[in-house]
Amino acid sequence: MANNAETFMRAGKKEIPVYLFTGFLDSGKTTFIQGTLEDPAFNSGEKTLMLLCEEGEEELNPVKFSGSNVEIVVIDDEEELDQGFLAGLEARHDIDRVVVEYNGMWTLDNFYGAMPPNWVVYQEMCLVDATTFLAYNANMRNLVYDKLKSVGTVVFKKFTRDMDKMDYHKIVRAASRQAEIIYEYGENDIEFDNIEDPMPFNVEDPVIEIGDRDYALWYRDITEEEEKYYAEPAKIITVKGRSLLGGGLKDDEFVIGRHIMTCCVDDIQFGGLVAKYDGAQNLEHGGWVVVTAAIYHEYNEMYGEKGPVLHVTELEKVEPLEDEVATFL
Repeated sequence: MANNAETFMRAGKKEIPVYLFTGFLDSGKTTFIQGTLEDPAFNSGEKTLMLLCEEGEEELNPVKFSGSNVEIVVIDDEEELDQGFLAGLEARHDIDRVVVEYNGMWTLDNFYGAMPPNWVVYQEMCLVDATTFLAYNANMRNLVYDKLKSVGTVVFKKFTRDMDKMDYHKIVRAASRQAEIIYEYGENDIEFDNIEDPMPFNVEDPVIEIGDRDYALWYRDITEEEEKYYAEPAKIITVKGRSLLGGGLKDDEFVIGRHIMTCCVDDIQFGGLVAKYDGAQNLEHGGWVVVTAAIYHEYNEMYGEKGPVLHVTELEKVEPLEDEVATFL
């Protein structure tokens, strides 16, 4: 199957790299972008479209980066972001790439949804003022999570030696396990995050026991790195969740899972896996159970492909958890 880049090339549309810089006001985005565009290693004359979605106290100075190859377009309204508008900018300016200073109060899903199909994000970086980050997270958790969920690198600026890195680390890791985290104490004084995140369960144990507080972490782990859960003989797991029936499941199948909240109430979604159990039809739809099961890599119609299917060997009906919604924190 041809990849997207090959398809666009055949259609006469070249792939446009996008460099996306996010963060809230006074986080240092403009200063960082200014320095990036002044760096000849990054800017050696490529035709660049600079989308300026937020204007703070600092302003870009095109003179310092030979701005004749950089076209700056200010976008004041989030509603301006759509594929037609952005594709029109690409056509008018005949660009090689796009650099974006994104508004911290706008959601990234809107930008990703508005990108023309041939635009590809090569780098997404979030710059953060460490002195205000915890307050933003406490009061606008949904917007903070929005800026962290797909980020490649997070830079905590204005960090000081007396700040607890774990407070910052945990918030980032709740949104992304892959993001690189950098603490900046001053110019040319940075520290890379090297905090290990051991899982609260061990996939090498004879029986993998998933604690009630650890369901969200486990579900993300088995869906993102499912290969490590497959073995011969099959790995055994115990986990508690709700049993869902119907929806195209076979008579000996149910879905076991829980509602998971990633950042706020608005994003709660059900996360579950298919389980095979001879007594599935005797279960209560939405009831709570704890199961012991073997994990197999099998095709299932609910997935539409191969995935983790739990073959239940033991099942017990239990009372609902006090905290029914699973979280990452």
